[in-house]
Amino acid sequence: MKLGIINGWEEGHFKAVSEKGLEAVEFCINYNYDSAEVLKKAEEIRANSEKYGVLVGSVGRWGMDRIDENGNVIPEALQHDKNLIDLASIVGCPVYNVGCNYVEGKTYYENCLIAIDYLKGLIDYARDKGVKIATYNCDWANFVFEERAWAVIHGALPELGIKYDPSHCFNRGGDYLKELRDWGNRVYHFHVKGVLHVANDGFDDPPAGLDELKWGAIMTMLYVADYNGVLSIEPHSGKWKGAKGQWGVDFTIKFIRQFMMPEDYKASDDPYMP
Repeated sequence: MKLGIINGWEEGHFKAVSEKGLEAVEFCINYNYDSAEVLKKAEEIRANSEKYGVLVGSVGRWGMDRIDENGNVIPEALQHDKNLIDLASIVGCPVYNVGCNYVEGKTYYENCLIAIDYLKGLIDYARDKGVKIATYNCDWANFVFEERAWAVIHGALPELGIKYDPSHCFNRGGDYLKELRDWGNRVYHFHVKGVLHVANDGFDDPPAGLDELKWGAIMTMLYVADYNGVLSIEPHSGKWKGAKGQWGVDFTIKFIRQFMMPEDYKASDDPYMP
């Protein structure tokens, strides 16, 4: 596994990630960014990735409707997705994260068929470019975020992965360890984000390790699933800002690293060991 963080795509962002001792950066090029403008920077991004030794671990686009009210593909949305798959391919990024919005007026089954068709098109487009497609498990312009949808949509698309963030499942009152047990082998990218509820209500997304998720158990489930992708830190707190926020990021880096097996680890030859 590699430890990374969400950040931007300018040279200063790569430098900052490198100075934190992290191996990867994630780009969230959401609905409010022009994908074509970012794509123009692809060669510059690749050069900075190589210069600072920081992998682009994933690219994603959140919050964008891809399907219109009649159940048809929105051409501009599809072009944004293709632009960012092209970007990922050029910069050596292995995963592109997407969602698919639910169309009111269509049945759940019809929505699943629409999503399968759309996502299959992205998989086909990305396959020869060395990029895998994953659906993100939050509900921002997306209904493909839990087991009911995965059973149908991922069941129909064996190459489709999941970008998993246990905080979203926790906030929905779900069982994130069960989801990782049952779907861990489909996780292509992983977010490290804390979550804290007080009086049965969401309070904050504090730094991971200062929250209430069971991070040791989470890492166990990832190891059991042979996950070997990026663990991407997502600073998301409304309360941890400025110097306190930077300390929180540094805390999370140290906290998560204690669970990470060294790349050069070799099992003991001791015959009394299992």
